[in-house]
Amino acid sequence: MNEIATTLPVTPAESVPPLEAGDHLDQKTFHERYKAMPGNVRAELIGGVVYMPSPLKARHGRSHQRLNIWLGLYHLATPGTDVLDNATSILGDFSEPQPDSSLVIRPECGGQTHDDEEGYLTGAPELIGEVALSSAAYDLHTKRRDYELSGVREYIVLVLRENRIVWWVRRGQGFELLEPGPDGLYRSEFFGGLWLDPAALLRNDMARVQEVLQQGLASPEHKAFVEKLRRP
Repeated sequence: MNEIATTLPVTPAESVPPLEAGDHLDQKTFHERYKAMPGNVRAELIGGVVYMPSPLKARHGRSHQRLNIWLGLYHLATPGTDVLDNATSILGDFSEPQPDSSLVIRPECGGQTHDDEEGYLTGAPELIGEVALSSAAYDLHTKRRDYELSGVREYIVLVLRENRIVWWVRRGQGFELLEPGPDGLYRSEFFGGLWLDPAALLRNDMARVQEVLQQGLASPEHKAFVEKLRRP
């Protein structure tokens, strides 16, 4: 009597190899494998290499929230912009990071990003913010290089272990460090009126952060930027 061999059906997720830190992949392969991973797994593709960050500590989460509050207040006062929290960004053939915060110009207002057919952000956000604790080594170097190459206009890193903020701006084809003014305040060169007191943000003085931002929102630079977004 002949025996008929039977096999269990293989689901698409089971047929896709799992992601592992250090894998060298292109963006499409990374994206396929990432979607097949459990929902609690976070991974990024930076320069063609897979990074899988450690679980986030409370200090990181608090700083992330403060960063988003500051950017969110700017967004609310600046029609034509949008803020994304921890959203995957497809930047190129070997880059798919998941920035802590992104401030973008909406496509209909001349922005350089759009949502693809699956709903993922594609293209370089105009501004990216990262909170660096255990991730400082690659946030400040490998990831910065990826953002620079992809066309990000400004990149802000809260370096928590050193209690400082680093802000890069695009000048010409590459990033240069933005220096605070004589009053200690940062003023974005791209987003008119986006002003920041870095010391206040680091010490969680959000009243002062909002006060300085309101000064920026009342500036001629912010008014001109809003008008520019209305006429892309």
